[in-house]
Amino acid sequence: MKIPFLDLARSYQTHATDIDARMRDVAASGAYVLGKNVERFEAAVADYLGTRFAVACNSGTDALKLGLAALGLRQGDEVITTAFTFAATVEAIQYVGAQAVLVDIDADTCNIDVGKVEAAITPKTRGLIPVHLFGLPAAMPELMAIANKHDLFIVEDCAQSFGAAIDGRAVGTFGNAGAFSFYPTKNLGCLGDGGMVTTDDVDVDRRLRELRNHGIGAAGEHVALGYNSRLDELQAAVLDVKLAHVDAMNERRRHIAERYNQSLSSAGARTPAVPANTRHSWGYYTIFVDDRDALRVGLADAGIATALYYSKSLHQHKHFSRTCRWASLDVATDLAAHCLSLPIFPEMRDDEVDYVASTTAALLS
Repeated sequence: MKIPFLDLARSYQTHATDIDARMRDVAASGAYVLGKNVERFEAAVADYLGTRFAVACNSGTDALKLGLAALGLRQGDEVITTAFTFAATVEAIQYVGAQAVLVDIDADTCNIDVGKVEAAITPKTRGLIPVHLFGLPAAMPELMAIANKHDLFIVEDCAQSFGAAIDGRAVGTFGNAGAFSFYPTKNLGCLGDGGMVTTDDVDVDRRLRELRNHGIGAAGEHVALGYNSRLDELQAAVLDVKLAHVDAMNERRRHIAERYNQSLSSAGARTPAVPANTRHSWGYYTIFVDDRDALRVGLADAGIATALYYSKSLHQHKHFSRTCRWASLDVATDLAAHCLSLPIFPEMRDDEVDYVASTTAALLS
C-alpha cells in the first residue's frame, strides 16, 4: 500500500462539483479581486469564529505581518514567540523591523512554555505571538494574563489551527489579532495562497484593510505605506465552499488521530497530549520517538510518506541564529531531533489509517 503524506487532488475531488461551479461564476463575473466572494467569505469566517472582523489577505505570512503592522509595531520593538514553529512566525516580526525573542516550549504540548515568558520580557517588549502548533491551542488564558499584566499585545498564529478552541472559544479570538493561513495543506485550504486576520478592534480592522491594499483609505487616498496583499475572488470562492465542511473535515482528522493514539501510545511513541478543555484541529499528527530517522526509513520502505515538523528549532537555522535573541531552548532542540509527522488528512480511507497505525506500531516494537 502507498500512503501519501497528503493528497490534495483527492481533497479537490471531494468538493469538485461545488468548487467548479463557483469558479465558473467568478470567471464569468469579470470581478477578480476584493469583490463579493471575498466579502462573503470574510463575513462567514467572522461568524464561524465569533469575531467582529475578518480581513482576507494573500497568505498566512502576510496575515502575521499585517497584524503586527496594524498594531503599530516599530523598529527596535521586541516580540516574544516560540522557538519551535515555521519560519514565517519570526519572518513577520523581522519584516516590520522588530526583534524576535525565542522562548522554549512545553514538552507535553510543544507550545510556548508559559512559565518562561515573563523572564524574556524587557522594556522593549511590545507583544507576544503564541503559535497553536499542529492544531493544538496554546495556553491562551495564561498568556492573556501575562499580556494584560505587562501591557503587551497578542497576535495569535493560527496557521495550523482553524477550528481549534479552548472551552468552546475559537483560536484567533483571544488576542488583539489572529492570523490564519489558507495554504492548500491547511485544515481549511484553498488552491493557492491565502490568509486572514481576525480582530474585534474597529481601528485595527480599518488599518488592516488599508495596509492590504497599498495603504488606500476609504476615500481612495493613500494614507499609509501599505502592501499588495489581496485575496483574489477565485480563492475566496473555493474557501467559502470548503468552510461549510470544515467541521466535518476536522472531525475526521480527530478520528484518525484517535486511531493512531490507540496503536502508538503503547508501542513506545510519545503521542500528542490534548488538555481536557481544548479542541485540537489536528493540522498535523506528530509523534516523538528515540530513533526518528530509522522509523522514517522503515515507513518509507513500507510505502508510507512522512514529514518533519520541525527538524530544527528556529535558533538552529543560520539566519535566525544570527538575528534572534534567546536563552535556553533545550526542550525545543531535543524534540526537534525526535519528531515525526504521520499522514493525516480527511480523505484518508480507514484501511489506509489502519495500515499506517499498525505498520508504525510494528516498527516501534
